[in-house]
Amino acid sequence: MQTSTHARAALLDYYNLRAPEYDAVYRRDEPVRQAELADMAMALKKATSGRRVLEVPCGTGFWTGVIADTARHVVAVDASSQMLALARERGLPRDRVQFQLGDAYRLEATPGRFDAGVLNFWISHVPQAFLHEFLRRFHERLCTGATVFAADNVYLPGVGGELVSDLDSEDTYKERVLGDGSEHRVLKNYYDAGQLRRLLEPHATDIEIHTGSCYWWTTYQVACPAGVAKRLTQTETDGAD
Repeated sequence: MQTSTHARAALLDYYNLRAPEYDAVYRRDEPVRQAELADMAMALKKATSGRRVLEVPCGTGFWTGVIADTARHVVAVDASSQMLALARERGLPRDRVQFQLGDAYRLEATPGRFDAGVLNFWISHVPQAFLHEFLRRFHERLCTGATVFAADNVYLPGVGGELVSDLDSEDTYKERVLGDGSEHRVLKNYYDAGQLRRLLEPHATDIEIHTGSCYWWTTYQVACPAGVAKRLTQTETDGAD
């Protein structure tokens, strides 16, 4: 999958620098936001309970800890060495949680087969032109019928930096300033429920979408690839009496 090398490097640099301050977003003293985070955590636990989970990317491990409460096993992948260092410091059970340095776009090197996937706060960072290809490749690492949980931000004007766009791009970006004073333009696309459903329908079944004031989250099942489904249907037809 070919995406902009410069854009991916810039995003990685940003998250390496942001790692020490990242979890502050989950500590904001806002009742509505905190209530939605609690509801999201419950939905995530339900979706991954008893399952072998592939989490991409895992960031500081904030959501990995939630998953680990009920999951059978978790492989948590991130390209940021700084994020992974913080995730490993959480002291999650090593017999059930494995952290791995890896590229979200190149998951072939990630061992294992999974019956659940988690994409928290990542879909917004994937260029729109590559979203379908990314989902296809992510789903290749999951069993057909696997459950996927994904969550991200609802667009709130004035929160998280100014939203800007380029004339030659369908993507949008946030202008952000970190605690060290460094300035960054971060790819950040926002989706409403209708856009999410249209994005997921070619890849998924049983799509459920919840949209709150601050966050959205969705659960769905990975659909059987069209070619495989056609072969299975033909086999069933050939074997019918």
